[in-house]
Amino acid sequence: MGRLTEAVKHLLIINVILFFATQLYGEQMYQWLSLWFPKNGNFEFWQVLTHMFMHGGLMHILFNMYALWAFGTPLEQVWGRNKFLFFYFSAGLGSALLHSGVNYYLFNEGMQALVNAGMTETQVLDIISRGQYSPDWYNVASKSTIDNFLSAYNTPAVGASGAIYGILVAFAFMYSEAKLMLIFLPVPIKAKYFVPALILLDLIFGIGNINTGIAHFAHIGGALIGFIMMWYWKKNQFNQNRWN
Repeated sequence: MGRLTEAVKHLLIINVILFFATQLYGEQMYQWLSLWFPKNGNFEFWQVLTHMFMHGGLMHILFNMYALWAFGTPLEQVWGRNKFLFFYFSAGLGSALLHSGVNYYLFNEGMQALVNAGMTETQVLDIISRGQYSPDWYNVASKSTIDNFLSAYNTPAVGASGAIYGILVAFAFMYSEAKLMLIFLPVPIKAKYFVPALILLDLIFGIGNINTGIAHFAHIGGALIGFIMMWYWKKNQFNQNRWN
């Protein structure tokens, strides 16, 4: 960790400023800057970037900003500002893409069930765009299918967690023997075991459709892009350093 590096410092400042701005103009800020489902009327193209600077509450931003400082600082010290920012935003965009892709699947599953029951897509979109739904929908598909369909459309994604998961993966690559621990599990665990275990938990919760209020596939998307980039960089570094 040590000295606060330039990119980490500016990311912290922007996140904190926007967090306090949402305390004053919450509904409007979330509508403009959160990542909405593409068929939702609130969706705008810039949200794939701006949602990384929005947070749902004090604990949310505290955990993310602590992780950004603790794990991002040593990475920026090694990589420099530009490479760190490229990695950070790439992981964040990967997080947004996987989260949106999973939501698209869940949305289409629910929509198809309603269309098969005799409704048109236009009719369904008109209803849910007004923040409404019909209890009869639960008679044509399972509760989880309809709940996931409505959640995909109505619930925006916020937070830097996807980018942070990419940072965690990079940290585990570079400092695999460093010992980490969770607040509620005060047992030191090496980064090379700690980070994969954290991602595995997200995968279990995500596939199991366990409602924790957390966008688990957003975490996995950031971690996946982080892993791909670290694997690619490490492979290329080996090839460049190899001599015939």
